[in-house]
Amino acid sequence: MTFEYTRTEERDALETTLRTNLREKSHEIQELWNSVNDHWGYEDAIYRFYSQSFKVYRVQDSTARIVKLLQSLVPGRDLHPFFTAIVQDGTGRQFTIADNERWLEATRPVVEAFQHARYFLEMACRYHEAQEEQPSPSGWAALLFLYKLW
Repeated sequence: MTFEYTRTEERDALETTLRTNLREKSHEIQELWNSVNDHWGYEDAIYRFYSQSFKVYRVQDSTARIVKLLQSLVPGRDLHPFFTAIVQDGTGRQFTIADNERWLEATRPVVEAFQHARYFLEMACRYHEAQEEQPSPSGWAALLFLYKLW
């Protein structure tokens, strides 16, 4: 899977949009980060995976909320195709009794999508005041890759 990088002028404008929105939405980003990392948002979700509880499927709601926020940071911009594929594979799923017989196959994509979304949300929290640096920190570079700006 490949994708095209953005021309320099457009890339600069989109990166400015990202930086601006990270600052302007920093409170919203932090609130969501706190929510997905509280007991019921993170600790319980991973526990439910290992205890083979259908309640692990609830983490899809957090994944969707995170993705919606990430998309709002650079409106109209498609996210990296790897991330999009991981999220598509791990959302929109409903538990069936048959999932118990193929637990890893059924639920690992759900947890994987959440973990990837959570990572990018953490980077948005960490770099909401990102300055232009060379070399860029890995987390900032990952955010740029998410928006196909690097």
